[in-house]
Amino acid sequence: MFVSEDLSVNEKNHLVIGSNDTVELAKEFGTPLYVLDEELIRKNCRIYKEAIDKYYDGNGLVLYANKALCTAYTFKIAQEEGLGGDVVSGGELYTAIKAGFPMDKIYFHGNNKTAEELEMAVENGVGHIIVDNIYELEMLNEIAKARGVVQNIMFRIKPGIDAHTHSYIRTGQIDSKFGVALENGEAFEIYERAHMMSNVNPDGLHCHIGSNIFDVDPFCEAAEVMMNFAGDLKDRLGLEIKKLNLGGGYGIMYTEKDDPVPYDEYIKHVSEVVKTIAAKRGLNIPFILMEPGRSIVAPAGITLYTVGGIKDIKNVRKYVSVDGGMGDNPRYILYESEYAAVIANKAGDAPTDKVTVAGKCCESGDILLNDTMLAPAEVGDTLAVLATGAYNYSMASNYNRIPRPAIVAVSGGKAKVVVKRETYEDLIKNDVF
Repeated sequence: MFVSEDLSVNEKNHLVIGSNDTVELAKEFGTPLYVLDEELIRKNCRIYKEAIDKYYDGNGLVLYANKALCTAYTFKIAQEEGLGGDVVSGGELYTAIKAGFPMDKIYFHGNNKTAEELEMAVENGVGHIIVDNIYELEMLNEIAKARGVVQNIMFRIKPGIDAHTHSYIRTGQIDSKFGVALENGEAFEIYERAHMMSNVNPDGLHCHIGSNIFDVDPFCEAAEVMMNFAGDLKDRLGLEIKKLNLGGGYGIMYTEKDDPVPYDEYIKHVSEVVKTIAAKRGLNIPFILMEPGRSIVAPAGITLYTVGGIKDIKNVRKYVSVDGGMGDNPRYILYESEYAAVIANKAGDAPTDKVTVAGKCCESGDILLNDTMLAPAEVGDTLAVLATGAYNYSMASNYNRIPRPAIVAVSGGKAKVVVKRETYEDLIKNDVF
């Protein structure tokens, strides 16, 4: 019935996440409310870690992609589960620093890093910087030289793979703002340039072909392209690639029509390609990195809302309005993303009403679910939107000066606030009166 394994219905007909009654959570902590099942997050971390240990003989590291959900709490879990971290901004890096995360396990991405961000990374001993372009390479080499260090780097490569996903989250093709392309020779040229520099060490390759992909083949194709490029670098430059970062992008079940591949299956099939090409090209198998984010946290999260006005426009549409919207989940207005939802206090009731769930922002496009089936909703009901652990809080805004919700984590039947709810005072703290 539900898109996540940690959801069930109790004797009160209420939706349960882990061992926690969601209706009671809404009463205790208020709505809108993000809820995370810590046990499922940890389970997903372990699936990836055990798979990389199994298929690469422990010669690899799983990096949690913090853009999915970046908090001190998620850094703590990643560290405890033996994962590294993928960060894409100075803010994410600063969070890692303040959380006490080991900097040698941080990989810093981004297509337009500022000098200040690069300086922060070098000064704090970030393990690898994934360089995006020649301008960044030259700037980083000078920053590292001024500090008397040699910074480990890898370049983001566009392998020319069609990821079969939404155009806004497809990143492996030549026409992308990210990285350097193989087809026109710029990837080889930038490695040749870096190989001659004194304060960077280009010991790895990186690619990321897109997000929420439901097919193994694009990942296998990308691995083949990257391993052959590693072979070319060795043959032509004598440069041995020691690390290969194959990115993330594994699809999850948002609705019942989604059919994701088990996470460890991706790793198994890709490992076979890596080993085959390594043998063919006379390469050592590199240290393998991957960057799952959405697939770790999205299935473990839900968002709880309180139903407000219900507007039944005869022969047109029935709107069910809630006390959140595009401010806490902008994915529908950005991508028309689909979600599953349930009336949490009627979780076992049949979904007999076709409705559109609308947010409270002053935008006609502020929609959370379009033409979805729910049990008959009433004012005051608790609505749960499922699989919202990724790219909801991390993309949230204060549009219409609406405070962002709290995040509550549940584990072992207990709940704790891991990110406080914003207040009106928080909204104006940087205003100058």
